[in-house]
This record gives sequence, structure tokens and C-alpha cells, in this order.
Amino acid sequence: MSSLSVRSLAFAASVAGTLIAPAAAHAAPVTACTALNLCYCINSDNRAAIDANITRIRQMLADERGRGKSIGYLSIPLSPAGGGYFPVNQEIAQQAKDNIEKRFGAQSAWMLNPGAAGNLPAGASGADYMYMWTTVLEGPRGMGEDFDFFYFTGPTDFGRFFTLTGEGDFTRIEAYFDNRAATDPVFKKAVDDGKVTKFGFRNYYGLKASVSFSYGSHDEWNIARLLNERRRGATDLGLASQLPVLFDSQAVNPGSYESPTASGDVGRCIN
Repeated sequence: MSSLSVRSLAFAASVAGTLIAPAAAHAAPVTACTALNLCYCINSDNRAAIDANITRIRQMLADERGRGKSIGYLSIPLSPAGGGYFPVNQEIAQQAKDNIEKRFGAQSAWMLNPGAAGNLPAGASGADYMYMWTTVLEGPRGMGEDFDFFYFTGPTDFGRFFTLTGEGDFTRIEAYFDNRAATDPVFKKAVDDGKVTKFGFRNYYGLKASVSFSYGSHDEWNIARLLNERRRGATDLGLASQLPVLFDSQAVNPGSYESPTASGDVGRCIN
């Protein structure tokens, strides 16, 4: 995903499908496992779309690699869960991608932003998305060979969007909320419908906005850990060949490379 957190992408697709077509019978869920033995309960009807996206995204990665670029994966929460707003998170994801590429040099680095790279059919679940992204991150040989680093977004990345300075941050976020409500009819309707509140918006972006509260990002952290565990244990790779992991603009400490976190959408189907 987020993932993306990917739950918001799944929710948006589901709503769109409801608006344009009558409800259809759901296919039986199936357990799909990846090379890292991470299993997800996916909709079997989405398998072809997932496979097509994986092929397309791998080609994107190969094209950027062919231009001599280092490839990074951007893990960022997109879901409005906890008080956020999906379109704002999309905008922050694009800004974060642009900022990271600018930091390293756009001619030398390219970030895969999952929020803009791989939509699935209406009704797709978070598990459908995470199965897709896990397979992409693993690479064809299950060693994460298509990527050079992971970047997990944190408070600094979100604060940059709101131009937070460390003084009166809540006030700045509230001012952004008021201005957007006055200029964005879609946002205003979400507020009027009670889907977004000023209190929740302020507290989310002032206190929670990071991968720490994202289902998809938790899974992506564990994917990075498992890939690096494989690399450390491979005779032709080893410790020095781990994929670098950055959080909130900084490299994580050595112990964090080996530390798991709570799972998000990982889990087999329960019959």
C-alpha cells in the first residue's frame, strides 16, 4: 500500500462499483501465499487483475532501472482511518515521492508510489492489494531484487505538507482544514456528512500521521524485514547486501532491520 495503507483504495473502488453497477455475487475467497510465505485471503475473481498489475509494475521498475536509477518503495498510509482524509493522503504521497526523488536526484532515483501505481477492480479488499504489493516487493526470485531501498513515511513527511514548524502545529492544521472546507466542495460535503471532523483531522495529522498506524505499512515493514533476513542468510549476499530502510527521512538503526511489527492484512482464509 500501503499501504498502501491499501484499505482506502479498496474502499474507494468498492464505493465506485456500488454506484455504477448492481451488487454481484462475491467469488469464494482463496488463500494465496507468496515466496516469503506470507498468505492473504483474496478474491479469486481478482487474481487475473492482480497478475496483470504485477507484470505491468515490474516492467515499470525495469524501465526505470534501465535508465540507471536506484529504485525505492514508498510506504505511506492512505486510509482515512483514525481521522485522516484519503485525497489529502494521496497528495502527501505524491509530495513525498517528489521530495525523496529531489533529495537523491530525480535523474538518479525513482520512488514507486503504491497509491498511484496499481488499482484493482471495484470491491477489491486490502488483502487483494497486499498480496499484489507483497509479490511486487519480493521480486521474481523472492529476494527483493527489483528494489534498492524502502522508505517509510513519518511525521516529518506529513508535517512538510502542512508547513508545520513545531510551534502552533494544531492551529496550522485547523487553518488548513477551514481553508479546504471553504474551497473544496468534495471535502466540504465529507465534513457535512460527518465523514471528516475538524477534531479528528487535527489530531490525526498532528499526532498519528505516519506508518505506525497503517495496516498496509505494517505488512510492508515485515516484508522488508523478511527480505533482509533472506539476504543476510544468502551465501552470495550477506549482511552488506541488505536493502536499506529509511523512516521519516532517516536511516533506521541496525536492530530495527531485525524487528517485526504487528501484521495488518496478512492471514489465511478461515473456512
